[in-house]
Amino acid sequence: MAESPRRRQLLDAALHVIADQGLRGLTHRAVDRQAGLPEGSCSAYLRTRSALQQALTDHVAATLVADVDALAEQVRDAPPSDQGVEAALDLFLRWLGQRELLVARLELTMLATRDPDLAARLAEHRARLVELVDEIMGSLGKEHSRERAEALVASYDGILITALLKPPGERRVFLTRSLELLSSALAGSDEG
Repeated sequence: MAESPRRRQLLDAALHVIADQGLRGLTHRAVDRQAGLPEGSCSAYLRTRSALQQALTDHVAATLVADVDALAEQVRDAPPSDQGVEAALDLFLRWLGQRELLVARLELTMLATRDPDLAARLAEHRARLVELVDEIMGSLGKEHSRERAEALVASYDGILITALLKPPGERRVFLTRSLELLSSALAGSDEG
């Protein structure tokens, strides 16, 4: 479902609220203030706190899946090479520049451990990520399977969290080395 411009504005504001105040700070009023909108705007679109959290979960997950989908398209259209690490590095550096997106994802993931509805939403999006990573590995001529792709997605999560905690000047080197190690350890060898 396409988001209206106002709803997207509210969800983008909610990302900033979570990044700055955590989930405890995620209220309709805080989102309205962050968005620069009159009080009551957020609750007109998302009536309850649960609706706000669910919509934000879908927004964050859809954004990440769309980025990985674009990466899969880029790899699929490129001549075979070892560009997978470089493409992933570019994507991860872009995500690290969007701190709010990653922090919100972490906060919502932790909340999903106690909220079955959010867990189901995240599981659906994660399954698509695993599918895309498996597709990318196949496009690059790497040995691949759902299990390998799932392990890569989980490993990428850990790498991103660790990179987020590093000083910005150290992130590129850390990511490059980590992605190279992961590529050789889990992605398998070239099939050809």
